[in-house]
Amino acid sequence: MHDIEYPAFAFDSDLTREIIAFERARANLSRGTTPSIIYSQLKELFQLLTSIMSARIEGNRTSILDAVTGAAESRLGNSLRPQNEGVREILNIQRAITFIDANVGSSPVDHLFIRELHRIVVDGLSREGDHTPGAYRLGEVSRGHSAHHPPWPSDVPDYMSVLVAFIAQPQAPHNQLLQTAIVHHRFLWIHPFGNGNGRVARLITYAMLIQHGFSSSAGYGAVNPTAVFGADRQAYYDNLELADTLENDGVVAWCTYVLRGLNSDLANLARLSDAEFVIHQVLVPAVERLRAAGGLTLREAEALSIAAAQTTVKAADLESAFPGSASSRSHAIKRLIDRGLLVPVESGARSYRLAFVPNDLTVHLVRRLDMADLLPTILKDHEL
Repeated sequence: MHDIEYPAFAFDSDLTREIIAFERARANLSRGTTPSIIYSQLKELFQLLTSIMSARIEGNRTSILDAVTGAAESRLGNSLRPQNEGVREILNIQRAITFIDANVGSSPVDHLFIRELHRIVVDGLSREGDHTPGAYRLGEVSRGHSAHHPPWPSDVPDYMSVLVAFIAQPQAPHNQLLQTAIVHHRFLWIHPFGNGNGRVARLITYAMLIQHGFSSSAGYGAVNPTAVFGADRQAYYDNLELADTLENDGVVAWCTYVLRGLNSDLANLARLSDAEFVIHQVLVPAVERLRAAGGLTLREAEALSIAAAQTTVKAADLESAFPGSASSRSHAIKRLIDRGLLVPVESGARSYRLAFVPNDLTVHLVRRLDMADLLPTILKDHEL
């Protein structure tokens, strides 16, 4: 079993151009005007969307509305019904993302880390589960949409040890993205688990992007690898297969495909770093759409629009929306808090912010992001 090597490519190649473009775009992300409190909300929304995308790549057709409802029930501590396996699969991916955000950096992406991701991803699932959660496979498997035959089960631990060693190698900045792309493909080439390999591969990619500083768990300064792979599912499979021979040209083609997708995601992030765009093209129109659907009164919609524009508000800031006594205003605010549409900035605080997810506003925010061409086609739902 040979060590994993980087492919050779020309300085004037498409891959070189994508690497340079990515670094240039990433340098501009810190210049945005969107407040961090909104970024953190966008991060939570995109975590849910990322989980839905990753599940849909594997054939899960749970609607965004059902996923949002399931996430809201889970947050309230309600147990999922057995028939909601599709929702549970999505929530498992969310839990795995949370695990990555909490542990990457302090824990290496090694055998234990990868097996824990798998255990979380397949937990409690039947169709998309695994009989041995968190353990490498003991039988043969095939990889869907590919003629590639993964290694024999007895060879999996050795192949994974080579991959984990490659992940652990310190990398010069210009090699970090290549390393991330190569790891994603090689993991799927090995196919170390009985099921759930695609979901775990995309999670490892996210973890490595954080590890290399291309993504931040503190806010939505994050590239979204699942958006790359979910933009065109067939292109994802086709480009994976190009690299399956492990020959130089196929690996270069795969890396070019991944980098091109990440560059597209960075362009979207640049738009989301513009506070004017986020507030006036996403948040306020989503509030109005919820009102038009009968989910808010005119006064409630005005209050939420004020909260969106000001980022944080106190009761006095909502006087124009809720005129009258301070007591009646407090009751109106409490109704929005009880619905999860407004939340205190801190526990016990009397300053509030608009909440994005999971609540009645979420699907309308997703619709606005879709209308702005900020979501891949795999997330298009007729009910939105």
